Amino acid sequence: MADVVTDERPLTLEDLVRWFEAGEKPASAWRVGAEHEKFVFRLGIAEPIPYDGPAGIQALLNGLTRFGWKGVYEGDNIIALERGMANVSLEPGGQFELSGAPLETMHEICEETGQHLTEVKTVADELGLGFLGLGFTPIWRRDEIPVMPKGRYKIMREYMPKVGKLGLDMMFRTCTVQANLDFGSEADMVAKFRASLALQPIATALFANSPFIEGKPSGFLSARANVWTDTDPDRTGMLDFVFADGFGYETYANYALDVPMYFAKRDGKYVDLAGRSFRKFMAGELAELPGDRPSLKDWADHTTTAFPEVRLKQYLEMRGADSGPWSRLCALPALWAGIFYDQAALAAAWDLCKDWQVEDHERLRADVARLGLKAQVNGRSVQDVAKDMVAIAKQGLKNRNRLSAGMVDESGYLAELEDIADSGITPAERLLELYHGPWKGDVRRVFEDFAY
Repeated sequence: MADVVTDERPLTLEDLVRWFEAGEKPASAWRVGAEHEKFVFRLGIAEPIPYDGPAGIQALLNGLTRFGWKGVYEGDNIIALERGMANVSLEPGGQFELSGAPLETMHEICEETGQHLTEVKTVADELGLGFLGLGFTPIWRRDEIPVMPKGRYKIMREYMPKVGKLGLDMMFRTCTVQANLDFGSEADMVAKFRASLALQPIATALFANSPFIEGKPSGFLSARANVWTDTDPDRTGMLDFVFADGFGYETYANYALDVPMYFAKRDGKYVDLAGRSFRKFMAGELAELPGDRPSLKDWADHTTTAFPEVRLKQYLEMRGADSGPWSRLCALPALWAGIFYDQAALAAAWDLCKDWQVEDHERLRADVARLGLKAQVNGRSVQDVAKDMVAIAKQGLKNRNRLSAGMVDESGYLAELEDIADSGITPAERLLELYHGPWKGDVRRVFEDFAY
């Protein structure tokens, strides 16, 4: 990505808008990027893993280099891995994340996911480590979780308590599965943003998989989703303006400009700019960086510090789902690809939610965290909407597979979501059944029965 030579020509709003516009791709070039996070724990005792030590997160990262991954360093610390267009990174509490390459088919995505999990399991077995896919850590207190040595996270850790009660829980105790998808034009981006943002709580319900906090049922089916309701109102939520007339790249750019900054990266180090204005940065008016102005790389970094339920960068990020078992990691990208990459499916998905009021969106987001598929919206149960949504996605995948020569049917990746929607029982409720039944109130059993 080319940086603007900022001492010759400061960035303008038009530059920021053009940065989003540069993400446009013809339909033939549309791809899907899948991401998932997982908790790393010590086998046998289910403890979180520190960065250092002979069997720590650092050793896990170094061990993966045998598979062709190249280390990414912050100072002397390896903090990520790169291989081709994929990377492995660390969340603040050591949650281990795969950000996959942009791929064309769900089969490729599932193969990539499987290869990654096979590789990390090979190294983890040698170190006595395991992985757990849940939306919220089921037993660990926040103060038990080691801190990863990343400058960005130090800044966030100090700022979060100033703006919300649960931001540190978001950083240290949650895991998600996400999908990144392309758009062809501003109008296409708007249509996809609106439908996916309105329906994001439906995905939250389908993937709800975090009913426990510190060893007990929390009252939430997605404790992860609840955390986001009190993290930082300046950078989270359902973005009412997306549904307003005239929404487009410029509207989102102005929103992102008003999101308080966290940092700028200079000479390989993070400068703490928490709470500062990117607009003042563009004017060269930040006391911490006197006379310095941002580049497009700074803008790209800044867009990653907004955390709405759907996020615009040079693609759209679906951010509403709890992490889960291997089988559901492939279902999330399949769900959204089925809706986004077939015009009839996108139109049908919008028909599901186009009559919802703006106030319905935030209320639904909060309700599904507690009630899952039993929540209600606009006179319908979330279960009924979810059944329709999954059916639309399934047909969308079939349609795109018919139009693409040689593409094998991808709709099978939605089978688990069909079962969840048809039953009306979320994964979290299945876990609660085990807790109240065979587990006899012992949440630690999840580390035995659901580990990768």
